[in-house]
Amino acid sequence: MIAAATGTDQALREIAQRGFAIVPCLTDAAEIAELRAELERAVAEDLARWQGNPHYHDAHMVMNLMTRGEAFLRLLEHPAIHAYASALLGPTCILFAYTSSSMPPGGTNYARRVHVDAPRWIPGYPTNVGFTLALDDFSVHNGAMSVLPGSHLAPDAPDDATFDAHAEVVLPRAGEMIVFNARTFHRGGVNRTSRARHAVTMNVCRAFMRQQFDYPRLVAPELVARLGRVGRRFLGFDVRVPASLAEYYVAEDERLYKAGQG
Repeated sequence: MIAAATGTDQALREIAQRGFAIVPCLTDAAEIAELRAELERAVAEDLARWQGNPHYHDAHMVMNLMTRGEAFLRLLEHPAIHAYASALLGPTCILFAYTSSSMPPGGTNYARRVHVDAPRWIPGYPTNVGFTLALDDFSVHNGAMSVLPGSHLAPDAPDDATFDAHAEVVLPRAGEMIVFNARTFHRGGVNRTSRARHAVTMNVCRAFMRQQFDYPRLVAPELVARLGRVGRRFLGFDVRVPASLAEYYVAEDERLYKAGQG
């Protein structure tokens, strides 16, 4: 059972050595409750819309959360997330994906398999970092994540027996987040309670990488307008490429792809 790390430097050492750490994020119970309510609503909407579609394999996992509620949009600029993202990936890093990480009551989902959130293995060079923000206290009964310490340092995937023998259950409290090298092998648990266990996950990548969705086109302009400089950069607005020579031959301050993005 893993407790929260104290201090950014200690957490960064744990992430480098073990692949993950639990750190503080939200302390406002009202904000946690708002995020949870928005997520419950989004889960219900997606189940009603997509169940029956043979290509819908992500029940109870909501994608592109910045479009599903004001609290999710605000979270894009949370200073704790950016402190760790910048330290691990550089100050120009961008959002790769933004999804829920929930376990339905009395069951599990696709996250139950042993997996990684970034398939690339480059020694000493993380390409993606995950941030899983707990909206409920994680427990062994409600489907807490298990993580194999140090597995981000190995080139090969562990077999299930090795994972089962050495994995650790990670138990953040509501408002804490698991920060992890996305090459670290993990899996979701089984929720044996009658209440959904909710969390949200951001996968953050380096600025030169492609995102899961084209967020500058996907996110409505009225939502983008509510973000500051950090949020717009995080969505990928500084790494757009021109679609024409007219967009290419412009003054430096008008370019879509900004200088110094790594």
